[in-house]
Amino acid sequence: MSAAEPTNTPRTVDEMRVDWPAPDHVPAGLKVDLSWALGNRPNNLVDAYEPAGWLSGPDVPPLLYQPASPDGAIGSGGMTSQGWVVSHYRDIERVYSDNDTFSNAGQAEFQAVVGETFRTIPLAVDPPEHRKYRMFLMPHFSPARLNRMQDGIRRIVVEMIEGMAGKGEIDIAWDFGRIYPVRIFMSLMKFPDDMFEQFLEWEWDILHSGDMAKIQSALREIIDYLRSFIAEKERQPDHSLTSSIVNGRIDGRPLTDEEKIGIVWLLWLGGLDTVAASIALMFRRMALDPAIQRQLAADRSLIPGAVEEFLRMHPVVNSPRRAKHDFIWHGQQIRAGESVSCNNAAGNYDPAQFANPRQFDPTRTANRHFTFVGGVHICLGAALARRELRILLDEWFQRMPEFHAKPGSDTSCYPGLMSARHFHIAWDASKVRWPVEQAEAAE
Repeated sequence: MSAAEPTNTPRTVDEMRVDWPAPDHVPAGLKVDLSWALGNRPNNLVDAYEPAGWLSGPDVPPLLYQPASPDGAIGSGGMTSQGWVVSHYRDIERVYSDNDTFSNAGQAEFQAVVGETFRTIPLAVDPPEHRKYRMFLMPHFSPARLNRMQDGIRRIVVEMIEGMAGKGEIDIAWDFGRIYPVRIFMSLMKFPDDMFEQFLEWEWDILHSGDMAKIQSALREIIDYLRSFIAEKERQPDHSLTSSIVNGRIDGRPLTDEEKIGIVWLLWLGGLDTVAASIALMFRRMALDPAIQRQLAADRSLIPGAVEEFLRMHPVVNSPRRAKHDFIWHGQQIRAGESVSCNNAAGNYDPAQFANPRQFDPTRTANRHFTFVGGVHICLGAALARRELRILLDEWFQRMPEFHAKPGSDTSCYPGLMSARHFHIAWDASKVRWPVEQAEAAE
């Protein structure tokens, strides 16, 4: 296995500086090319996020500016192609929490590419309007609701683990991580099982293909499908989350058609990729750093803290906002409408916030990372994602022996939402700890 980082990876601000065109008020010394730090360049490092870790250091200016690339390339991982970038914890925290200065309007509105005008709700809605949508949806992700879902989640995990444990190997990203959270999401929404592969194909084309024809085609098809699914739940209500949304009421009134599609669209977009990416990165880290496996296998009470560390150390998205008005920040002029992107992959490693930030520490306290973003727009499904990951690790370490990367397989990954689309692990199947009844039946 190679331990190489991407070639031409900068290690100082000077190495990132460019003379590409930018607004006149942007100092030349702050114009940098950060495209290498957006999670779209793979590496084979155990700590895949290490190449960009220095961006949260004290010698890095609090504000940098990413000019538009001369080749017209579009940034990925949630960061825009042009605008200000913050990489230190306290500055990211301000962007996410200062709703009087920064706006989230227009975020994740890929649908505009095909002429749709509905908003992505509640993500692209600013306070105070945001609150009514958040309050409408939160009961469906409350601790009480998750407790009712927990047995069903555990059944899926156990079924999947025991179905592959005797094989001695699996593509943990493609055949497990890609499937497990989506099965839960589809059950929650009551989407038909036979749409599984089609959903993932549409989602891939929209978020990762980079092909405008594919993006537009996938957008039209999924939006048409969601509208027909909404209409079906209006005709035949059931106990699904989709039905609760489309037949629900906000401020005593029924939801409009635009509100219905805006909410269901956001849940569909957010329900397919992020937890899958986190699982792939989590298992890759454990395979390449087996001491973590041994620690968790020896003491499963560490799993909740371990999940937070996996999340902190493997953020899958960065997130932009737009300035609502002109203001001065860190001595720099920020103009109304300019983008300010948060590099969560740097902020989660800020040494001013996290002691020994590159060390995996499941006992770390006050682990307030930005993997689920922050402020009022913190990920709606964060509690569900945490529950899924905790149950997965708890059931895994009850049954599975130590695993490793399958010899000869590709161990590279993208430090972001692309993650490891394929990652093969292997173990000694004779050491699987089967439940008593299965072990007796095998004898």
